[in-house]
Amino acid sequence: MSLLYTSDPVRGGVWRAIFAEEAPDIAFVDPSQPHDPAAIRYLAAWAPSAALIASLPNLDILFSIGAGIDQFDMDALPPHIRVVRMIEPGIVAGMVEYATMAVLALHRNLIDYGIAQRQGRWAPIKLVPAGERRIGVMGLGNLGQAVLGALRPFGFPLSGWSRSAHAIDRVDCYAGENGLPGFLAGCDILICLLPLTNETRGILCRDTLSQLPRGAAIINVGRGGHLVEQDLLSLLEDGHVSGAVLDVAEPEPLPAGHAFWAHPRIMLTPHVASMTRPDGAARALIANIRRFADGQPMDGEVARDRGY
Repeated sequence: MSLLYTSDPVRGGVWRAIFAEEAPDIAFVDPSQPHDPAAIRYLAAWAPSAALIASLPNLDILFSIGAGIDQFDMDALPPHIRVVRMIEPGIVAGMVEYATMAVLALHRNLIDYGIAQRQGRWAPIKLVPAGERRIGVMGLGNLGQAVLGALRPFGFPLSGWSRSAHAIDRVDCYAGENGLPGFLAGCDILICLLPLTNETRGILCRDTLSQLPRGAAIINVGRGGHLVEQDLLSLLEDGHVSGAVLDVAEPEPLPAGHAFWAHPRIMLTPHVASMTRPDGAARALIANIRRFADGQPMDGEVARDRGY
């Protein structure tokens, strides 16, 4: 059995060495090497072309090299191909660090202090205790639950929302369309960690964000497609939303002159919240191939009818 890897060659070098040492029974090949397409059962890629997929007649699994799978055209994939997103400790650790940083920056008014510094004003703001700052997370998968766990020791009241019902210790959980208004009404800082699907595209829009308490702030570490940009700008202008930390955009990178670059109430980072560590990713992929071979569930397998 063979794995075809079609991503970054530097990362590929790390993967190749780990496969050679820890999984020599799985042939690791890249497009530059002669290989038999019929021998490829596993493909590790970011956005493989339809032509590549069609050229692999015995492909069983498409592994995403990142945590997301919205870059795949799921409708174009043959129905028998299983899709697995990357679950690797480095992704979780990075997201926990970034989300915690963003929450604390908003909680401690760093956007306002940055504006005051640039204007030469010494302008203390009354401190709001963590116990009075309500944090809500949209998306209660591995990343969302890890972020909630990291925020719990600070004493923030925590809530979460997802499409399906969850029960999480010391987190008020809401589910589905009917649960969304109650969830939003209790968020002083809203974190979006949803997968990007047809149902969640544009969910951070005027209708949704206007249901937050006046003066709330948002953190988008999901995908740029979750956010309706003009709606955010309008709500920032009228003060209903007080600030935003954005790690994702659509498109990426943002074009020159985009309103987000210079907006005083937006903290913008270039999709760096969470990055896959090559060694951990290779070992996570090997473990999933072993699970598949043993007939066991794979970590991160996507329910194709739901898109996550």
